[in-house]
Amino acid sequence: MKRITIITVLIFAFCYAYAQEITGSWKGILDVKTQKLNLVFHFQKEASGKIKCLMDSPDQGAKGIETNLIYISKDSVNLSIPAISMSYSGKLKEDTIRGTFRQGGITLPLDLTRGNITRNRPQNPVLPLGYKTENITFYNPSANAKFTGTLSYPSGYKDDLKVPIVIMVSGSGSQNRDEEVFDHKPFLVIADYLARHGIASYRYDDRGYGESTGDASNATTKDFATDATEGIKMLQKMGKFSKIGIIGHSEGASIAFMLGAKREPDFVISMAGIGVKGDTALVAQVNKMLGKMGQPASMTVKTYSEQVMSGKMTWLKYFINYQPDSDISSTICPVMAINGDKDVQVISSLNLEAIKRLLPKNSKNVIKLYPGLNHLFQHCQSGMTDEYANIDETISPEVLEDITRWIKSL
Repeated sequence: MKRITIITVLIFAFCYAYAQEITGSWKGILDVKTQKLNLVFHFQKEASGKIKCLMDSPDQGAKGIETNLIYISKDSVNLSIPAISMSYSGKLKEDTIRGTFRQGGITLPLDLTRGNITRNRPQNPVLPLGYKTENITFYNPSANAKFTGTLSYPSGYKDDLKVPIVIMVSGSGSQNRDEEVFDHKPFLVIADYLARHGIASYRYDDRGYGESTGDASNATTKDFATDATEGIKMLQKMGKFSKIGIIGHSEGASIAFMLGAKREPDFVISMAGIGVKGDTALVAQVNKMLGKMGQPASMTVKTYSEQVMSGKMTWLKYFINYQPDSDISSTICPVMAINGDKDVQVISSLNLEAIKRLLPKNSKNVIKLYPGLNHLFQHCQSGMTDEYANIDETISPEVLEDITRWIKSL
């Protein structure tokens, strides 16, 4: 549900003249009326003496996009990214590159000043951590893929002390082990909090991303579930842990229930998981966002499904047909299912209520709706995705406390 498209363009950078005046990082704000987007251009001199340019669009979670640097001189620059029909040209005047941004027939002014975009992320842990971490790998033979991740032990951990552990499974789209988005690192923040409160965790780079291998291009949620299964098997073989649970966020929550139905984890934590068929959940998302933007919320399941099935996205075709009823109703281990009431991606009134209805009775189950939280479990205003980058908080402290308290109660 948290799919964010990051376009990576592999184009050789060409440069016909070079100057120190337009090296380094330059930032600007593109006013596209419906929103304002920060853009950053990094002009970097290589060992050969040539200059290349990488572009960041931090508000869209995109970094290091390679550009075709057509021309750069003492006071002028011209570059393009053909794959997205984008170009930029500008001229340095005093301390500002005054220029023009073009894309898909749209022309907008874009002035750049020296500097980079830095975000305040106060919950990100800083060194020294005060607890032990190590890189651990596991292998999924069905995908011919090796996964690399970080195992965080609790503060004061000793080898003869068995503690509970959670394996973390990210939402949709390729992500690193921290589930990093807009410089937020929610899985890192969760792992840090758990370690400081006596609980171990393991988080891994997604298939074919970061330090993990394999091909995710045609993989589905069911395929990604086999990755998580092998991760649990690895933790079981280590023999160091009392209970092994799974924290799944968004699509990861669907995977958590898939594994829960097979009796693989000892407990499940569903963070913003769907409780209804995929097409119904996604159409509710689309209509919620349309309504928030003041547009008619008139998308139907039939229309949406027809559009998806006419495309080529294997993952999405599987997901719209995924019916979670059986997996949720077959998960008999303790479950904590949580959602934010301002989540516009997984609508709580539709999905959390369905999970509550479907789950088998268990005195240890906890179903909780958090007022004022979005899909990332941040305190927010509208809940819309364009807020994520501008919120300093990575995850609500109340959510961290509740997860920790619940695991310990088991």
